Amino acid sequence: MKIESESVNNVTLLTPVVRRLDASVAMRFKEEILSAIQQGNTRLVLDFSRVDFIDSSCLGALISILKSLSNGGQLVLCALNSNIRNMFTLTRMDRVFTLCADRQEALNTLQ
Repeated sequence: MKIESESVNNVTLLTPVVRRLDASVAMRFKEEILSAIQQGNTRLVLDFSRVDFIDSSCLGALISILKSLSNGGQLVLCALNSNIRNMFTLTRMDRVFTLCADRQEALNTLQ
């Protein structure tokens, strides 16, 4: 699984380059993000602009990632399509995660 990484003003932008984040890639996705955190990146933006679909296993991975940042780190999700955003709303995870429309809004949130 490929995840593009970019640093902007001490914020790490991570963009999964995959259409579907489902059970077949959820563990690798989680491991790659946790690896970035272990390298000292604790202010993260996950850009879902290239992702069309996520399932509950990916949602579980995101919760695990969020918990690993609980000691002062920050995680913002951006560029979620309407189906993914609806899943966050239906599961009430929109109250747990910070969701932004695009990268710029996410960067502004972390400044």
